[in-house]
Amino acid sequence: MSKAHDPWWRSAVVYQVYIRSFADGSGDGVGDLAGLRSRLHYLAELGVDAIWINPWYPSPLADGGYDVSDYRDVHPAYGTLDEAKQLITEAHESGLRVILDIVPNHTSEQHPWFQQALTSSPGSPERDRYFFRDGKGIDGSQPPNDWHAAFGGPAWTRTADGQWYLHLFAPEQPDLNWDNPEVHAEFESILRFWFDLGVDGFRIDVAHGMAKDPALPDLGLPEFSVLAAEGQRDHPHWERDGVHEIFRSWRAIADSYPDARVFVAEAHVRPGSLAAYLRPDELHTAFNFDFHKCPWEADRLREVIDRSITDLAAVGACATWVLSSHDETRHLTRYGRAHTGVTNPMRDGYQPSDLALGTRRARAAALLMLALPGGAYIYQGEELGLYEVEDLPEGALQDPVWQRSGHTIRGRDGCRVPLPWNGDSPPFGFGPPESVPWLPQPGDWKAYTAEANEADPTSMLHLYRRALRLRRTDPRLNGGEFRWLDAPEGTLLFERGNGLLCAVNLSDTPIALPDGCTPLLSSGPTAEGALLPPDSTVWLRHG
Repeated sequence: MSKAHDPWWRSAVVYQVYIRSFADGSGDGVGDLAGLRSRLHYLAELGVDAIWINPWYPSPLADGGYDVSDYRDVHPAYGTLDEAKQLITEAHESGLRVILDIVPNHTSEQHPWFQQALTSSPGSPERDRYFFRDGKGIDGSQPPNDWHAAFGGPAWTRTADGQWYLHLFAPEQPDLNWDNPEVHAEFESILRFWFDLGVDGFRIDVAHGMAKDPALPDLGLPEFSVLAAEGQRDHPHWERDGVHEIFRSWRAIADSYPDARVFVAEAHVRPGSLAAYLRPDELHTAFNFDFHKCPWEADRLREVIDRSITDLAAVGACATWVLSSHDETRHLTRYGRAHTGVTNPMRDGYQPSDLALGTRRARAAALLMLALPGGAYIYQGEELGLYEVEDLPEGALQDPVWQRSGHTIRGRDGCRVPLPWNGDSPPFGFGPPESVPWLPQPGDWKAYTAEANEADPTSMLHLYRRALRLRRTDPRLNGGEFRWLDAPEGTLLFERGNGLLCAVNLSDTPIALPDGCTPLLSSGPTAEGALLPPDSTVWLRHG
């Protein structure tokens, strides 16, 4: 089926905007709507189909905006609701769809609902919107169960009247009780509010964690293992069947609009179970964490690609592909490490990286990802060749895991450093010359600015632009069938449509390219005699 007949989201390339770090229009050191609006032309020229914006709602920012105090407005540091409306209009005029983040598992502790709950009595309707429980022990001084929070410490905090409330992440992020009909109604209203303003979809944060076992049983797991337990069968707060009723009601809302409105799940689930979230009456697409976490190994990648396509095709869904995000180490850095799979920035320590090797592999991975069938996600800055900033001063770290771990785990700030746009010194055009970005930028990023990339025809930016242009214009890439071809050990070779081949060399020796092929786009120079060097990808026209 060609892209012309497919819904836009089935093959869309979505650019993730971490708004605090994209572009600063006000000069206060924090990215904002004015900065984003000023760079829409850059995104349109890049060739993406949509932008996904991390939470822009009012928030105390205890977790970078994933602690929302008002779901129907914009944080003053980012702009106003009117500016958000203007952004949506201008993005559409530029040919870009707009996807927002929705955070339904928890609110901010400053949300009016939670403030009402704190001043209400135990057992009140206000407290039933969340999980308030009496503690264990004679005086109730022990948490209701042994659950740990993802950011460290217990998943329970005691209130002034002696009860405890549940927070799977930070204490500033109390979990909502989705067994309460009022919670359902409120979020359905929130979705309609933004859909009515023209938003094209939502990425659903912690989509697999919204339903809880009402018995809240003990888990018996150590601290900082809560995320590792994602995918465990019959888990009391991950991947419970109750989430599917929620998503069926949300899909009905999306389908009630004349233009396609979509949902993207952030769902860490058991192998083979993601398809349950993407049935025709539930969500549209989901982040592909198996691909995201996969090491730079041919057999492992082929296994993940096969499983992703096959499992989701069973329910009529499309796969998506992603290399980096605001929650993980940038892939250019991890591809230069001894272990190239995703490591947990909220658990694992520093690992040295060969950035030259990581860059070659990142270029190759980009062409692999963009040649696969389905959708794809680009995290801001990967198109500039940015690496993980692993030497941020301790005084600059703002990820809550840094505090919750007793300053032993640095967290995710290294992938969230503000983007470099132009110039030879910080803030590199992120804001006005006198502004100070909220996280410090490395001095050597002068070689990675959009301006520097623009001036170099062999740069990462030009590679992404050429790949996205071919993906959009060549019908074999934007709708053609997918099939594997025989290839040497340590390599991948597949065909899209009739005669477009993608060859990826993950081995440590050059490989011969297939006979009768003409290169269309390569991640790097090909060797003499039509050989593909190690850690390279090439798109080929056959015949």
